[in-house]
Amino acid sequence: MEIRDINHIEQAAGKSRPELLRFGLALLFVIGIMFYTWASGGGNIMLIVAGMIGGYMALNIGANDVANNVGPAVGSRALSLGGALVIAAIFEAAGALIAGGDVVSTIRGGIIAPSAVASADVFVWLMLAALLAGAIWLNIATASGAPVSTTHSIVGGVLGAGVAAGGWDVANWGTMGSIAASWIISPLMGGLIAAGFLYFIKHRILYRQDVMAAARRVVPLLVAGMAWAFTTYLMLKGVRAVLKVGFVESAVAGGVVALLTYVVVRPRVARQSNSAAPNDKARVNVMFTIPLIFAAALLSFAHGANDVANAVGPLAGIADVRVGRESCENLGKIT
Repeated sequence: MEIRDINHIEQAAGKSRPELLRFGLALLFVIGIMFYTWASGGGNIMLIVAGMIGGYMALNIGANDVANNVGPAVGSRALSLGGALVIAAIFEAAGALIAGGDVVSTIRGGIIAPSAVASADVFVWLMLAALLAGAIWLNIATASGAPVSTTHSIVGGVLGAGVAAGGWDVANWGTMGSIAASWIISPLMGGLIAAGFLYFIKHRILYRQDVMAAARRVVPLLVAGMAWAFTTYLMLKGVRAVLKVGFVESAVAGGVVALLTYVVVRPRVARQSNSAAPNDKARVNVMFTIPLIFAAALLSFAHGANDVANAVGPLAGIADVRVGRESCENLGKIT
């Protein structure tokens, strides 16, 4: 074999090393879940298998949805890809741990209730089938670059497996109607709000004769408004898990943070705008760097709070049935 052939082989192998590294890390992640589930679940084989499939599902959710959270910040160069991934990892985990319980309960028993199927074993198998089907579909779609929703995948999997196991009557169609409505309302409202903000920024800042003067007036207000929305959301989804707070208390706290943000941001924007030309639109873009970073963090937190259910919901349902039944059996032996 000639030297140049060996070089070609080394070059080809070098291109595959990052893929092998990613595959190895993913495999270690799933193996770690296997040992953790074995230790915490008392060696229950069904829980171990479900935990491993749930980990596989979580990997596909991360590979697919992380771009939705950090894409704007990376695309605008407010963050590097590495920095964005670090922020995503921290806030995704925080959202899942602090505020992920509500959506988990919906996936766990809101679509197909354990009492609606023939037996506990049937419920366990249908949840396991839904989890595996959703994970495989996400893997195929993500690898091929196809647009796909992780929530649609697991909800469809749970619904389809439930109907196959017990017929159409086992599904909670009221819950399904609410979920389906959110699939229409969410992108519609997101698009309308984004279009409204873009229209406002263009006509209040970018289309003005003196862009810097307009930025001095408007940018602090926009950042303060974003701080109010972010703080209110974090209070409702995060702090409420620790303290009992309603919308009024959350909105008031958001207003206080917004006022402090305005006081801090206004002089900084004034300094940046005073040192630039009247129509320096590039400098206006720089003023939105920090808000983009905070937006990436909040989106990651919200995604972790919501989409953790796509991997954990069916697993929680299986754990409820298996652990609950074993506890009852052990209690019967004791008595």
